[in-house]
Amino acid sequence: MTLIAGIALLSHRRGTLGYSWAMGTNVTFSTPSGDAAGYLATPESGSGPGVIVVQEWWGLDSGIIDICDDLARNGFVALAPDLYHGELAGHTEMDKAGELMTSLPMDRAAQDMSGAVDYLVAHESTSSSTLAVMGFCMGGMLTFVLAALRPDAISAAVPFYGFPSGDDQPDYSNITAKIRGHMAEVDGFFPPEGAADLEQRLQAAGVDASLTVHPGTGHAFMASHNALGTQDNELAARLWPEVHAFIRDTVS
Repeated sequence: MTLIAGIALLSHRRGTLGYSWAMGTNVTFSTPSGDAAGYLATPESGSGPGVIVVQEWWGLDSGIIDICDDLARNGFVALAPDLYHGELAGHTEMDKAGELMTSLPMDRAAQDMSGAVDYLVAHESTSSSTLAVMGFCMGGMLTFVLAALRPDAISAAVPFYGFPSGDDQPDYSNITAKIRGHMAEVDGFFPPEGAADLEQRLQAAGVDASLTVHPGTGHAFMASHNALGTQDNELAARLWPEVHAFIRDTVS
């Protein structure tokens, strides 16, 4: 049994998205550096707009699988690339998660995400010619990277509590996607001041972007695993329909 399949079989729990059995499948796709893997969930209707889902620092875990499945239940075709290539940290293993994130080769991650874009655009279930990308924590940061890397294919971006910082920044002038980000007010990883600064820089570069800081929230407020004790079910229940509507209205 593969790692992703094992997670799928064991992922039956209550969280922000409710009770669910994994409804997707493992897939492989080509990248310039070789084959990569991911988790693909498709709607019962058989087709829908495509969404790339980028993992948190834990890896491609049950929480990301739940998000893909919930997107599929709402009519989307969701693909989460496995950026750690089978490695996974448990939700109590923060040191391991940090090691996995800091040791992730960014060139390989970019190639994996770009390969996932090509796979999803060409997939028979994808009804849109462009895609949305959403990501959480580390995946929120990589959402900006992918939007800048693939402006030909990414028309909507939804980063959650994560964004690039420091000297290694993508070229924001490349981004043609509309960005609707959701950040935490109390966040030592990605502080709200940084989000406000980035929003100004994006808008100055001509990007249609808003990065909303939600009052009273902590990092990972959308996470059903609640590893940091910051889960906000009420906010998540309000935001998901808004996110779904934004994607439907934006991808084509």
